[in-house]
Formats: sequence, C-alpha cells, structure tokens
Amino acid sequence: MELNSKKLNVAIIGTGNIGCDLMIKTMRSTHLNCTLMVGRNLDSPGSRFAKQNRIDVSDQSIDAIVKNPDICDIVFDATSAAVHKENARILRELGKCTIDLAPAKVGLMCVPVINLNDALSTDNVNLVTCGGQASIPIAYAISQVHPETSYIEMVSTVASKSAGIGTRDNIDEFNQTTKDALELFTGVDRAKTIIALNPAEPPINMRTTVYALIENPDMDAIRKNVFDTVEKVKKYVPGYKIIVEPTLENNRIITTIEVTGLGDYLPPYAGNLDIITCAAIDIAEAYAKKEIYR
Repeated sequence: MELNSKKLNVAIIGTGNIGCDLMIKTMRSTHLNCTLMVGRNLDSPGSRFAKQNRIDVSDQSIDAIVKNPDICDIVFDATSAAVHKENARILRELGKCTIDLAPAKVGLMCVPVINLNDALSTDNVNLVTCGGQASIPIAYAISQVHPETSYIEMVSTVASKSAGIGTRDNIDEFNQTTKDALELFTGVDRAKTIIALNPAEPPINMRTTVYALIENPDMDAIRKNVFDTVEKVKKYVPGYKIIVEPTLENNRIITTIEVTGLGDYLPPYAGNLDIITCAAIDIAEAYAKKEIYR
C-alpha cells in the first residue's frame, strides 16, 4: 500500500518552554504540522521564537482556536491544571483531539509504553507528570512480575532551572496526580511521590528513583522486565536510561532512572520537560497515523 504523505495540523496552547519544545519536535515530525501557537502576549520570548520559525501566533489563547477551529486537528495544551479544566470542555465541544501536558486529570491518563492504544480512542489524553512518565514504566514493569507489591514510592529530582512557574504552581497537583497514576497503573494500594528542585550548578539531569516493597522478589525476572521496558521507552524518549539497576535491600527494590533531554529548545539537563514533550509527540504521531492511514 502506498503511504499517504498527509500531515495532521497541530495547535499549541502555551508559549512557554514546553510549548516551544513541542513546536520544535512537531516541526521535525513526518506526520504533524504546527499551524498555530497561542498565548497571551505577542512579545513573549516564546511568541517571538514561534514567529522566527514562521509559525502563526495569537495572543487570544484558546479563543484563537474557537474562532478558527479548522486550523488544527490536534491540540497540545501546555498551560496549567486549572486552565486545562476549562480548555478541555471547549476543545471537546470543538471535536479536537487534546493532549494535556499539565496534571489536570481530566482525560485518560497515558504513559505511551503502557497504554498508547487506549489513548487513540479518546478525545482527551492526560500525560500525568514528568515524574510519572519517568517512574510509572519502572513501577509497572515491577508490578507485572509481582502484582502483590505492597508499596511504591517515587522520588524525582530535577534541576531548579528547569522548573518554571507552571511546574512550581502545580506542585500539589504533581504529587497527587503522580500518586494516583502509580496506583492506577500498578494496582498497588499505597503509593507516595516526592519532587525535589535541586539548585546545583552546573544543573543536574533529571533523576527519578522508584522504591518497591516486595517479599521474596524474583530479582532476575524483575531486572529482565525493567530492562525490556526501558528499551521500549527509549524508542520515544532517547535520553531515558537506568543508572541504578533494580537492587534488593531488605525486601525493598531500588531502581534509578536518569533522563537527558534532546536539547531541542532547552538545555539537555531539562529532561523533566523533554520526557513529557516526547510522550506527547509519540501519542500525537500515533493518532495522526491512525487518521491518515485508516
């Protein structure tokens, strides 16, 4: 069958760091075409960057899409948990496929390595959090070997310079959403999440440690499943790697992941932003392929 070269149009709500990173990744995609970036200030660094890359920009936020709904098929919402709750209603009425990069918990929670196919049949996808995207694949891999796991804990440390206003304003939502997602995807009754902003110079890469309590764990099976899962994640997040392989200490399994960003818009140390934009692009491209080749 001859492949259709058509692309689906994408609009990005939010002209901050995440919005700009999404723009660069979208422009590189063979299945996506960035047609609009919207914010509230045409003179913001993000708006200027978009204009330099010949992307249409508006300061009317979501109203720009409401006034011209044909401008996009897919919407990346890179605003905040509170703002997305209102945006989600509007975008659903417009019939848009929406991918939420804030911890709003409005749509289906998605970690592509686990439930990408489920995300393609819904109109609103939630990407949990950066810590969720880093930790849930590992926690899921462990729980698939030991569904009786009694407790999961995630501690994510990111460079302070990579945590903007949106991240800092959403700390409470970050912790609650990540906890809920860990419990949802693993089936574990008790989970805890912690995020730390490290001001070290030079800035550190994102590091996320997953702790799991299991009696008499099968470490060989756990290590195999974790390493297999990491290889799958690396297909859409190239900078995702294990730096502490699953290690047993008093029935507690410890695994640490490091994420190095691609450096598309932000420095490579901002892996916490890169992992969530990579996940968003992976979902959008899969949705585009489904629509184009059906």
